[in-house]
Amino acid sequence: MLTVDFSRFPLAPGDRVLDLGCGAGRHAFECYRRGAQVVALDQNGEEIREVAKWFAAMKEAGEAPAGASATAMEGDALALPFPDESFDVVIISEVMEHIPDDKGVLAEMVRVLRPGGRIAVTVPRYGPEKICWALSDAYHEVEGGHIRIYRGDELLGKMREAGLEPYGTHHAHGLHSPYWWLKCAFGVDNDKALPVKAYHKLLVWDIMKKPLATRLAEQALNPVIGKSFVAYATKPHLPEEPAAATEAAGAPVPKARKAARSTKPAATKPAATKSAKPAVKKPAKAAAPSAKPASGAAK
Repeated sequence: MLTVDFSRFPLAPGDRVLDLGCGAGRHAFECYRRGAQVVALDQNGEEIREVAKWFAAMKEAGEAPAGASATAMEGDALALPFPDESFDVVIISEVMEHIPDDKGVLAEMVRVLRPGGRIAVTVPRYGPEKICWALSDAYHEVEGGHIRIYRGDELLGKMREAGLEPYGTHHAHGLHSPYWWLKCAFGVDNDKALPVKAYHKLLVWDIMKKPLATRLAEQALNPVIGKSFVAYATKPHLPEEPAAATEAAGAPVPKARKAARSTKPAATKPAATKSAKPAVKKPAKAAAPSAKPASGAAK
């Protein structure tokens, strides 16, 4: 169940992609299938080990095209272990609402994104999330839970402050908001309540079968009660340095300045590591049931 719409967020084979706060890895898997060089990073070591197993299973099953690579690693979103301008694409889905220093996370993502690169940010939408908070304290007052609710214009403003240029937004998972309202009303840990069980079966059926009826229903509901707010942006190219402009115009440039520019270190690509090949099922079958229907905390 993807939150990022890859028809609005184009991905080319060979793109270097960072899935930050990857969780169970759903977006990382899709990028790998599309031929990207993927790094899936999360602070949860248990989830990272599972993601590494799925990457290995996908490779063994031939789901990733030639040239694609995938690495799963633990890491801190506020201190990313990558050089500047390491990635063409960064995805952070349903993560920023958990992190106190969200501006620090945005700054790190901008640092590792190359000029001209693209970023996708998804967070729980204000209206549906506000209802969940009103219905249940247990929904968000847990360790590592949601600490804020974003308004769309607030998130876009923070992205602009970080140096990004937003170019599009939309809402996703309109069918999933009522499920979480039911969960909050009957108890977030009470999966046996009949309305919750019935609605969960509907969502699993939708994820697995993708029938036309539910696809049309979700399209109609997304603008109204879509559970997630999705924003896309680019990192602009820096203005041309005065020295470069002078050199282009034919004026001489001091040798020292030329040398400094010529020795500027190039951004390095993150290396893919080799994962053990576990005996697991193909990710496509496991991703749907394991992704709890579009919680603000789902990855």
